Amino acid sequence: MSNHPPSLIDWRNAAAEAQSMLPRGNSPRRAYVLEPSPPAVRVPPYFADDPATPGSGCPGDHAGRLAPDGLVGTETVTPTSAGDVTWRELAGHSEELAHFARDRWLGPWRRLGPLPDDYLRCLVDAHRLAYAVVAEARRQSNGKFGLRYTVGGFGTPFFPRDGRDTQVRVVAGQIVVQSGEEVSVAAIDSLANAAAHCGVTPGTEAAEHDSPPLGDLQRALRVDADLTAFLGDWFGFAFSVLEELRLTPGARDVGRTQLWPGHFDPAVELTAGEPTDDPRGSQSGDPSPASDDGDISRRATYGASPGDQANPTPYLYVGPWGGIDDDPFWSAESFRGAALGYDRLLEAGDQRQAALEFFGAGYERLSRR
Repeated sequence: MSNHPPSLIDWRNAAAEAQSMLPRGNSPRRAYVLEPSPPAVRVPPYFADDPATPGSGCPGDHAGRLAPDGLVGTETVTPTSAGDVTWRELAGHSEELAHFARDRWLGPWRRLGPLPDDYLRCLVDAHRLAYAVVAEARRQSNGKFGLRYTVGGFGTPFFPRDGRDTQVRVVAGQIVVQSGEEVSVAAIDSLANAAAHCGVTPGTEAAEHDSPPLGDLQRALRVDADLTAFLGDWFGFAFSVLEELRLTPGARDVGRTQLWPGHFDPAVELTAGEPTDDPRGSQSGDPSPASDDGDISRRATYGASPGDQANPTPYLYVGPWGGIDDDPFWSAESFRGAALGYDRLLEAGDQRQAALEFFGAGYERLSRR
């Protein structure tokens, strides 16, 4: 379990924090991260930044605003293979940088550990908080409710509210509202109080068929520091892997990695295709639907659930949009697709590589259709 310092409940700009940690090189360096950063993006379709990938074409490519613009030879430092140098490579020369990057799942990466006590019960409360309060705060601003990994927990991308760049995040068992230069923090004791702190009414617009009921708004919630630290690690691990998956050669109609509050899992959608000369695939960044039946048969959702009523521990999954054959790979019991359980991840020597290989196995099977 990671030890999240109190500074994570203070004012934050993830891209600026990362930029400030970069050692000087022979050329200017630009930091890319997994977390959202201000300012709020007001451009459709996502109304959010795409912080991990250089050249994404996203107006919210904020890290670039923190390094010198227009300089030839700017070196990109990324949490994936998309840049000039990875955080893992750079951190090999500095224990301070390695500690910073490890805490943010930029590389090198910690190992996932055991579940907190009374995990499933606490997870249900965090799920309710995510869709009814955290996502609702964003939805009431711009109609979007997708969430993101934030270090030590989860939260919204920045959104405009009352002329200020605003973010709601959950960390260290507390709910944080960052609005402009101001930060307010409250204990998570009930949905009613959490919503009041965020200036919203609890809602169900982001709920899905597998979301827990809204329930009694005054009931005490069990969303403590141990749970949020674990979720921060699980979501950070997931975003690290899924952002790399987005770069699969030949992948088409690649969506954004988002934490869907209704299902309470990070996921990305993409269509498997033949490899191309472009090592990044065809990442338009737009939520493009598959164009024909052939595309549907090769399209899938790749995700990382923290657990649910049918599967009470975390698992990775591949959910094809089309049918599945009798290949034993497609052996998930509670849905149509494939799953890799938490016990197998814990046993893996390299957990991140095991996750990439699992997703790659699903992608490869779909690409043959």
